[in-house]
Amino acid sequence: MPRSVLEAMVAQALDEAPLECCGLLAGDPDTGVVQRYFRCANAAASARVYTVEPRDQLRATRTAEDAGLEVLGVVHSHTHTPPYPSATDVRQAPDPTWHYVIVSLADAEPSVRAYRIVGGADGADGVVEEESIELTGE
Repeated sequence: MPRSVLEAMVAQALDEAPLECCGLLAGDPDTGVVQRYFRCANAAASARVYTVEPRDQLRATRTAEDAGLEVLGVVHSHTHTPPYPSATDVRQAPDPTWHYVIVSLADAEPSVRAYRIVGGADGADGVVEEESIELTGE
């Protein structure tokens, strides 16, 4: 992903603390490479959970599609815990093909990790696998 996307995610997490923030990642559906970040409102307005505002999700989806992209994942922050999916995150993971990115503000320096979550949305335990984040210079 472009460095500017990573910077935008971290900036939003810092801006919206102590509440969790959220946003959507969009990119090339063929390569899975993230190209854009859509900052979204947290409809839950909570420091412990997030819900992407449906109107923001619709706007991001339409804008991405107009550019030949598709939504590839979701970002949210953890304000007091490490960047690892909580049990709630796993249960709410709607799409096993998505990237789930967490920005943690638990330490002095924000940390960012990415995951695939498979099987959590259907009530199963869910399998969490960490992914690497490769940055481009943009």
